[in-house]
Amino acid sequence: MIGSRRGRVVSGAMEDLGAPGSYLTLGEGVVVYSSDGEELGRVAHVLADPDADVFDGVVLDTSLLPGGHRFVDASQVEEIYERGVVLGIDAARAETLPEPSANPAEMAVSPDDVVPDNLRDKLRRAWDRVSGNY
Repeated sequence: MIGSRRGRVVSGAMEDLGAPGSYLTLGEGVVVYSSDGEELGRVAHVLADPDADVFDGVVLDTSLLPGGHRFVDASQVEEIYERGVVLGIDAARAETLPEPSANPAEMAVSPDDVVPDNLRDKLRRAWDRVSGNY
């Protein structure tokens, strides 16, 4: 059975994806489809910070064997449902998705990165001089 979803032709397998959801309800193992209806794999990880309400994307497992992980940016996720995710890219474009890479857990700030505060700097220098820490 062929159906239509927002002007796209999709296969019958995508007809029963359940109710619309969000990244907060998205779990591992949910099927991921391309915009042209091809099953690409399953969600391996949801990349998000729920406390800050930030959705970064998903890691897609495209293989039954280890090593088939691909990163899907949040901007490439078209729709999330209870039982499926539909990407905004077709199967050909999905073949070029990058492997996930580590993000830095924290950023380092050096003195060069800080905007100077003239009054604070003057007071600190004065305190250092008065206290002998110069």
